[in-house]
Amino acid sequence: MLKIIYPICCGIDVHKRFLVACIATTNNQGVTTYKSSRFSTYTNDLRRISAWLTSNSCTQVCMESTGKYWIPVYNILEPTCKITLAHPKYVKAIRGKKTDKKDAKWIADLFKHDLVAGSFMPSLLIRQLRDLMRYRFKLTNFKSSEKNRIQNCLTVSNIQLANVVSDTFGKSSMNIIDYLLENPDDKDFDFIPLLHGSMMHKADNIRLALDGIITPEQRQKMNIILKHYDELEKCKSNLESLILSLAEPFAKELSLVLTVPGIKNLFSAIGIISEIGVDMSVFPTAKHLCSWAGVTPQNDESAGKKHSVRISRAGVYIKPLLVQCANAVVKSDKHPEIKGRYLSIKKRRGHKRAIIAVARMLLTAIYHILKNGEPYNPVLYKRVEVMPRTRRITVEQAVILAQRHGYSVITV
Repeated sequence: MLKIIYPICCGIDVHKRFLVACIATTNNQGVTTYKSSRFSTYTNDLRRISAWLTSNSCTQVCMESTGKYWIPVYNILEPTCKITLAHPKYVKAIRGKKTDKKDAKWIADLFKHDLVAGSFMPSLLIRQLRDLMRYRFKLTNFKSSEKNRIQNCLTVSNIQLANVVSDTFGKSSMNIIDYLLENPDDKDFDFIPLLHGSMMHKADNIRLALDGIITPEQRQKMNIILKHYDELEKCKSNLESLILSLAEPFAKELSLVLTVPGIKNLFSAIGIISEIGVDMSVFPTAKHLCSWAGVTPQNDESAGKKHSVRISRAGVYIKPLLVQCANAVVKSDKHPEIKGRYLSIKKRRGHKRAIIAVARMLLTAIYHILKNGEPYNPVLYKRVEVMPRTRRITVEQAVILAQRHGYSVITV
């Protein structure tokens, strides 16, 4: 028989327009009684459910994280209840026996035995910072999309600047594009004064690249795209100012994260802090944090056979950020402890798995840095690479070890 951890608890099944709550009360004899009620998601009704829980002496609440619908409920109940937010796949009821009332009861039954793995919920300030940083990520994607649209317009118009310059949105390229949009009838203009000094040696190729025709429709489309791009740039600048002001209380933690190799941009450090927070006590070990971020292989074993070692889909925001930092650091020779590990894994498993391993290495370093309040120390990672001299292996084992690292063994 399962032990009851929470004698009085509540399971909440959340939807867009309403929610169903079920309070499970277990007496000393182990008999559980249930009390269910339905509420709307208007703030007035959410205050009613808070009063209803208080009147039933219930402070332990469990609900599934359904889209964004759980957030209003969480905001109202947070001051008076301890809320466990569960992933829907962990509290999914049996198919064919699902109703809203049964779903709430099932969540309560699971939670009273402490069988629900709660999601990581940082403090309110971290959640606000996370929301702004994720919006900044979206604005960056919008800007990239508009850049691609400008490039498509140039290609359709037979303007092949991308074949000559490395950045179509560079200073010289934008000077030329602005002139073409303002003077569509000037086919043979002198573009030399528009070029930066470093671009002069490409003048002949640029002249060939500009041999095209921008139609009136394409010109109007490009003007709209460029105007939208400028507006996105202003919005992103204003958002970054707000983010910097909100991140001021975490100046000490940010300075520590910036000591990690590959993390040189302040907004990269803020992005990591906004996802994992600054209190590492919520993660028992660094492995738990890496698993939460989706940079560790998932467990899929049956009958003694492992079916998959792919990483999970978790960490959709922090994982790409860590991968970017990992790609940057492995190209540098300043941190041999990281580059050596990357090259070692790349020989056996390929580039992608090696980058994920480096990303996990960086996140592990961040965990210990925030937990101990100490900057990054490369000596700790260099010691790991040093093999103990007391170990002994046979010739056959040495051959196998060399082959695993990509070497072909030649017998002399």
